[in-house]
Amino acid sequence: MPNHRANNQRNGLLKRRYLARRLEILSAAGREFRVRGFAETGMRDIAAAAALSPANLYNYFHGKHDILFFCQDNSLDRMIAAIDKARRMRASAAIKLRVVITSHLRCVLDKVEGSAAHLLTTALPPRKQRYLVTKRDKYEEGVRNLILAGVRSGEFAHCDPALAVRAILGSLNWSIQWFSPDGPLTAAEIAERFADYLIRGLLTKPDALQRLTLDRKPLRAVRGSIQQNEKSAAVR
Repeated sequence: MPNHRANNQRNGLLKRRYLARRLEILSAAGREFRVRGFAETGMRDIAAAAALSPANLYNYFHGKHDILFFCQDNSLDRMIAAIDKARRMRASAAIKLRVVITSHLRCVLDKVEGSAAHLLTTALPPRKQRYLVTKRDKYEEGVRNLILAGVRSGEFAHCDPALAVRAILGSLNWSIQWFSPDGPLTAAEIAERFADYLIRGLLTKPDALQRLTLDRKPLRAVRGSIQQNEKSAAVR
């Protein structure tokens, strides 16, 4: 039993190191995609940016398309984990939606170089595109259900939940285009302000948003738990 436990711990450590290295490569690849463009970026360019030999790079990714796929798949796992956590919360629809919005924006902006790949999904092979679209649809359905629950409870004004979720997710995803880590606002600050603007448009009583934003202390504990879930989802 002790040897079995030691082997499990060692395997877990190796897995975490492997994932951490893949994330570092993703960040380096994102920088190259931004500077050179996806079509003009080769695996040798990515290897040099990640301080790896080309041969070593292939131990982590088989090609550019694998890097794009990893970016999308890992991000969707984190977003779905946030939806699942919000669904289990005993809180208002607005608070649940705030948690999802801030988690989504952190996901695409905190690793801004890697997030460049979010705009390149059409470069993936059709089979991988279909897999990601299925996962994305699951995520969109989860956000739509949160909005629908708020409408049914009277917290949110009557609206088309499908249209509302597309407006919300579209504005969140487009932030990749203009966000700069050297700008006046951090990703976390932008996430909070986006949540304010987007949720206010849904509330039956917009003044209720002030009560939600005055006390962020309970949310900080929830977000800490969600961030832990995101790390767990990434390791899986």
